[in-house]
Amino acid sequence: MKLLTFRFGDRTYAGLVYHVNHAVVLEKLFFKQFKRPFQFHDVGELITEGGVKRLKELDLAPVKGDPTLTRPLRDVEIVAPILRPPKIVCVGLNYRDHAEEQAAPLPERPLLFAKAANIVIGPDAKVRIPPEAPAMVDYEVELAVVIGREGFRIPREEALEYVFGYTILNDVTARDIQKSEKQWFRGKSFATFAPLGPTVVTADEIDPSNLRIEMRVNGETRQSSRTSNLIFDVPALIAYISKGFALEAGDVIATGTPSGVGVFRKPPMFLKPGDRMEAEIEGLGILANAVE
Repeated sequence: MKLLTFRFGDRTYAGLVYHVNHAVVLEKLFFKQFKRPFQFHDVGELITEGGVKRLKELDLAPVKGDPTLTRPLRDVEIVAPILRPPKIVCVGLNYRDHAEEQAAPLPERPLLFAKAANIVIGPDAKVRIPPEAPAMVDYEVELAVVIGREGFRIPREEALEYVFGYTILNDVTARDIQKSEKQWFRGKSFATFAPLGPTVVTADEIDPSNLRIEMRVNGETRQSSRTSNLIFDVPALIAYISKGFALEAGDVIATGTPSGVGVFRKPPMFLKPGDRMEAEIEGLGILANAVE
């Protein structure tokens, strides 16, 4: 299933992409099928409020005969699928080609950092270059894992059972701030520095082990790799992260970025107002954002 969050009128809804160009309003379909009220303002709320089990029981047959259950995608605003994740856990230096481009040794264990949860934006929203860091803002396309249920000290061999689905995150970074401070948090957490989406594809439809991953800026391919180049794969990351703290439903794990980031290009190529980024991952679509 391909899930999304969209704005229609004065509120947001969790939806299911239906016949490519429509979104099923899940709370309406849930009410029709399960005969009790539901309210899902985003995909994150669908996950945290027990909707995952209901999704597996969902019958889409009523949708064909009831137009009130859907909205044409052309009539809605698609926003970030999870508007405010409980946590955004990120992994640095996790592609072999990214380590090679900066002549860095492969890490012995995952390098973890966080992004602020309230900076998430959706597809087609604008990334704002902050006045505190106007010159060295960079792009980073990343496979993002959406956790489906709580888990602590999850064994590697069980890790994928905790995954609800996958999406795309652009780990926008102020490189000058990142380099000048010992902690990466501020350089990674300016407002709008976490484009997420456009949808979440459920785990049963995606094998995360060998997906094509690309970033284009103004139509030029800047990053191109495959998730088979990850140093620590998705099960290893879930097992490692959950040794320190529990992962919760709705958490997002950004698994790292491949080579081709602006800071290591020769000459360096940073983002500027008017640029358009297109982060694409095989099977997950394109996350496009302009810069202002």
